[in-house]
Amino acid sequence: MPTVTWKLPDGSERKTDVDAGTTIMEAALDNDIPEIIGECGGCLSCATCHVFVDQAWFDKTGQPDEMEEAMLDVTDVPKRATSRLSCQITMSDELDGLILEVPA
Repeated sequence: MPTVTWKLPDGSERKTDVDAGTTIMEAALDNDIPEIIGECGGCLSCATCHVFVDQAWFDKTGQPDEMEEAMLDVTDVPKRATSRLSCQITMSDELDGLILEVPA
């Protein structure tokens, strides 16, 4: 099963197993990852699932589309070059080992 490493706002890390086909937001909620709220349920309308993708993984997760970019512009934490909404990343075997930073 693919894994994700979450770098949490308190400086700790948590590694979780994530079923392929599950969105990263769903995985965060299932694993009680702090600061990931997913208020809209993954329909790209709230930006409460903002994460920073580790630079080494960014190309593999894909670029945000125009709609996602617009939502990233209104997040509580300023976006970075590797910002994504975790509801828009679907776990796959190719993403096994993905590293994400959760903004405070």
